[in-house]
Amino acid sequence: MKTLIIVIHPDLPGAVVNKRWVEELKKFPDQYVIHQLHECYPDGKIDVHYEQQLVEQYDQIVFQFPYYWFNCPWLFKKWLDEVLTHGWAYGSKSGYKLAGKTIALAISVGVDEADYLPSGTYNYTLAELLRPFELSFGYVKADYQPPFTYYGIEYHSTAEWIEKSVQPYMDFLNAL
Repeated sequence: MKTLIIVIHPDLPGAVVNKRWVEELKKFPDQYVIHQLHECYPDGKIDVHYEQQLVEQYDQIVFQFPYYWFNCPWLFKKWLDEVLTHGWAYGSKSGYKLAGKTIALAISVGVDEADYLPSGTYNYTLAELLRPFELSFGYVKADYQPPFTYYGIEYHSTAEWIEKSVQPYMDFLNAL
């Protein structure tokens, strides 16, 4: 069973950790299908029907993105708003097309994990800040899993630090 990895990064060629993760995923085409939203929709005009058909094909879907401004990139929010429609993703006559599908987030974060503690810089845990995703995917009856998070990219963007993220990410995916 292949896993659909939906990559949402506005500048993947200029990225550090997300680009490295995609490079690693490409080594396993029999396990992962990579779908890059910004590459497919540089104008932001999402083909809703295509996206719905695509996600219907997979039982495991991972949304991979950098976390900034305490949220996801704008194209992911637009994707959620436009693709998860009433009558398809939810509603009494929808068939809940994502029901039972394993959904997870794979997130790169610029700051250190300690910043996302009640006593840290931002006063909230990342789990608290990601609650809208958990609630949204729960609403469409998907099987939302705890996210994979790699912290400290802003402060530790050395090749070694980036490389240290690869195996834990792959382990996370294999455990879904």
